[in-house]
Parts: sequence; C-alpha cells; structure tokens
Amino acid sequence: MELKDCRAKIDDLDREIVQLFASRMELAAQIAAYKRAHDLPILQPEREREKLETLTAQVGDDLKAPLRRLYSTIFELSRDYQASKLRCGLLGERLAHSYSPQLHAMLGSYDYALFEIAPEQLGEFLQSDSFDALNVTIPYKQRVVPFCSELSETARATGSVNTVLRRADGTLCGDNTDYDGFLWLLERNGGVQSGEHAVVLGDGGASRTVQAVLRSLGAEVTVLSRRGAQGFDTLKDHADAVLLVNATPVGMYPNNGERLIDLSDLPDCRCVLDLVYNPARTRLLLDAQERGIRHENGLAMLVGQAKRAAELFTGTEIPDSRCDEILCKLNEQMQNIILIGMPGCGKSTVGRLLAERLRRPFYDADAEIERELGCDIPTFFARHGEDAFRRAETMILERLGKESGCVIATGGGCVTREENVSLLRQNGTIVWLRRPLDRLPKDGRPISQANDLGALYAIRQPMYEHFCDFAADNCGTPEETVETILRGGRR
Repeated sequence: MELKDCRAKIDDLDREIVQLFASRMELAAQIAAYKRAHDLPILQPEREREKLETLTAQVGDDLKAPLRRLYSTIFELSRDYQASKLRCGLLGERLAHSYSPQLHAMLGSYDYALFEIAPEQLGEFLQSDSFDALNVTIPYKQRVVPFCSELSETARATGSVNTVLRRADGTLCGDNTDYDGFLWLLERNGGVQSGEHAVVLGDGGASRTVQAVLRSLGAEVTVLSRRGAQGFDTLKDHADAVLLVNATPVGMYPNNGERLIDLSDLPDCRCVLDLVYNPARTRLLLDAQERGIRHENGLAMLVGQAKRAAELFTGTEIPDSRCDEILCKLNEQMQNIILIGMPGCGKSTVGRLLAERLRRPFYDADAEIERELGCDIPTFFARHGEDAFRRAETMILERLGKESGCVIATGGGCVTREENVSLLRQNGTIVWLRRPLDRLPKDGRPISQANDLGALYAIRQPMYEHFCDFAADNCGTPEETVETILRGGRR
C-alpha cells in the first residue's frame, strides 16, 4: 500500500475516533447528571481499574502499555468533563476581592460563580435551583446552618458551614472545610502534640474552627478575646504556650501594622500562625520572623479548604502536592518585588522592565513622593531638608507597601529609617540592586551630590544587607538584570 493510501486511512480513522470521542463525552455528561441525582461520586476507582484490565486484555503485549496510557487519559478527561457540568460558586455579601474563583479554576473544571446575596434574600437563594455546590463566606457561615438538613461532623463541631452540597432530593448538606484547611496549615508548620499548650486570639467563627482542630489533636487550648473571660492582656499567664494562632482580623489590610500582643510574653513559643493573608506578613508575623520563630499566614488554609471543597464538589481526590503548587503560584502573584539600592543604581529602569515582563503595576517611590509634595525632590531638599523628606518618603512607602503584586522602585536612602523595613517586607520580596560606584550618576540626586559616594556606601551597605531578601548585580544590560532577579539573584 502506498504511503498516501495509509495516511488517507488514518485520516478516516481519526475522523471516526473524533466522532466516537464526542459521543463518549456526551454519555459522560448524562452519567454526571445521573450521579448528581443519585448522590454518587464522580470518581469510581474500582470501576476504572476493572475497565482498564478488560480493555488491555483485548490487545497484544506490545499495545497494553500504550492502551493503558490512552484510557487513563480518557478517564481523566471524562471526569473533568462530568465535573464541568457542576454549577458551583461562592456565597457571600461582598465578594469583589475574593481569590476563590482563581483557586477553583486551578482545582477543577467546574463552573464557579460569585453569588453576592443580600441577607434578606439568603433563604430564597438557598431554596432555589441556582447551584449544585457552594462555598460560603462571611457573614453567612452560621446563617446557612438552619437551611441544612444534614451537617458533617466538622460542621457540628465548629458550629459553622463553609461548604454546601445539594442532594438529589434538593436538600442541603453543610460541611466545614476550613477545618481541613487549618489542619493542613498546622501540619505544614510542625503540628502540635497532645498536652501541649496553644493560645488562640479571638473567639469568632474562625477561632471556633481552630479550637476544634487543636482539641481534636489533644492540645490544651486557651482563648483570649476582648469579650471573653480572658483578655489579650493576660497573655503572660500562658508563657508555656508553644503555639500562637491569630484568628482575628487585626493586622488585615487596610489596617496593616496593627497587633494585639507582644511575643516576648511567650518565651516557649515555637510557631505563630496568622489566619490573615493580606498582607502576606502582618506585624505579628514580622515579629515572629525577627525572633526566629516559625510562622506562616493564612493563605495555605485558604488553599487547603478550597482543595477539600473541590473534592466534595466532584468526588475526586486531589493530591496535597497540587496544593503546594497552587500556594507557590499565589504567593508569587501576591508578593510585591521591591528594589532598593544606591541612588543611580538603575532601580527605576530595571523596575519598569520587570513590571512589563511580569505584567504588573509599577510604582516609582520618588515619583510618587514628588506628586505628593507638589515639587521635585532637589527643590524640596533645598527648602525643607532631608529629615522632612524622609518623613514624606515613609508616608509614601506605607501606602505602597500595602499594595499586592506590584513592582516598586524605592529611593536610595529609604533604608536609613528602620520603620521602612516592615512597611516594605509586609507584602514583598526586597531586592538589593548593586552597581559599581564609578557607574552611579549624581545629577538630580541631592544626597549623592553632597556626599562622597564611597563614604555614603560604607554607611548604607549594612542597611541594604539588613533590608534585602537577596541581591542582584546591575552590571550588564537592564534585561540581563531582570533575568537575574527572576532567577532569585544571589546573596
């Protein structure tokens, strides 16, 4: 047979395969509807294994492995296609800044909508046929409980629901995957042993979930709150605590920098967990970092609870490694990249290129300061002096430091004020941009013009080292420096 004839036959077979594949997926959609109607899981591993054995028995040994790979892929596509027919979403009152759609897009192929529902419309919405499964956020985690005809063990233990599944008969089942999310966050950070003492700040819904997890592990739990029997000022009475969990919104954007307690009151503490994740590092977490205490924000809890919710939505198990990948990606997206370094080292040029490369907003702190002051920096220096300028600079850095997912170029002297380090570090990775002194221009830079650069660098070098997470040399082209930063620079 001629080559062209073989290829023509393959083309005919491919057309047939495409038609058969479309028919198979349509049947998969019908099966999905049946499974939803009869509360059956989408994932049925035993049936898939039996099917693979039956199919591979029909071909010779040389085709068994390829056929197994082919049908494993088909089964995976079929599960995804069935899941895509699910109507899922997030129920809340204000959801404009929710990360849930992005999270669930990485966890499954189902439709995920935002349902912003007013309190007076909650009952009508829950009794409608507008969804198959929901996540629930504030202020409805307790309010949906009376609408659920069944509650999971964790939902009963915490008294709140953050996941709702519609059963075949239309009734609702409430679950609490925040429990699973906090458990994953805790286990990532060493866990807690039976009999060990943990202090939880706050007594709201998030606190009750945290308490339920800790008590299930046998921990001794103390709750401090403004309204409870023990206030935040009694922390010293619990100096033997090895774990501190902040389950309040204190320190959350836009109230960055606030904190409830002093970690010096917990000399035995080995881990601090803060359920806040914007900013990435609250004042509490920065304090823990300075003391060398293991710490993490609540983003892992958000990812962990979403993973468990996705498993409940689809009936498909998701490996923890997927959570690690998603967490890493979210952290990278949310973190600012902040450039520090001597005046004239190229922070603005490199920063703009870096922002373009990453498709992020770019802020030049000096330009922001000039807009705020209404004049250029040399003029302000001449009129008011350096101290006044540094105060204005800190005010601008306080605002810029609250941003997420940006590139920020700072002024060369921002490192001279210690308070700036926490403003920049709370939500960002700080990169020290280095360039040889003989390549630093002085035009338009009052500090550079008024000082010997060698002497100025000797003073500032330890400050740059203190502020930065890593250093990157800007000795080649700006594009090469951008690549160095993206690779993580070098210490």
